[in-house]
Amino acid sequence: MLDSAFFQEWLRYFNGIIRPAIGATLRMVTASMFFAFILGFLLAIVLVIYSPHGLRPNKRIYGILDFFVNIIRSFPIIILIVAISPITRMVVGTTIGEKAAILPLTIAAAPFMARIFENSMMEVDKQLIEAARSFGASDLQIIFKVLIKESIPSIISGTTLSIIYFLSATTLAGAVGAGGIGAVALNYGYQSFNNSILYTCVFILLIMVQIIQMIGNWLYKKFV
Repeated sequence: MLDSAFFQEWLRYFNGIIRPAIGATLRMVTASMFFAFILGFLLAIVLVIYSPHGLRPNKRIYGILDFFVNIIRSFPIIILIVAISPITRMVVGTTIGEKAAILPLTIAAAPFMARIFENSMMEVDKQLIEAARSFGASDLQIIFKVLIKESIPSIISGTTLSIIYFLSATTLAGAVGAGGIGAVALNYGYQSFNNSILYTCVFILLIMVQIIQMIGNWLYKKFV
């Protein structure tokens, strides 16, 4: 009887609180990673072009971009969310909820992913670049047909790592009112001393991480 009552209570919490939070977390991660991938990819291309060992070395431009990337990456996620809350309110109209979390997560993730993509492209064999130059390839052709093509497995691996890392960041965002699994685990689990909700949220996050990693590994093997 107690077990049945416990299950009924757990099911009520799951349907009313946890299940909507799963959707909120997936939407936050999907939207922020989509925008961060695009911004990070463009930033990585510029970094590769103007790197001291890049296609068009420019110490000044690279230094500014490198400083910007390092500054953003040095901020703890939760501090960044709080620090740019006025900008978030200006852009989104609020600092609470999943929509408000997308902007700071994107700003945090873009430089992180840019550095991963830059390192992936810079690891491409320099002889391939020189061979492409000898055939008269332009910088854009070298970037898209040599650097990106050769670094796709590494980019996939880095993207998988980034998604998993920023999935955990959504739980931190939940601590400042962003919603999602993190908010449920904190407010209805930890602070309410309800271990069944807390560990259900932990288990769901573990499953999400495993699914993301499995997809990443499958894509990696497809392109190796």
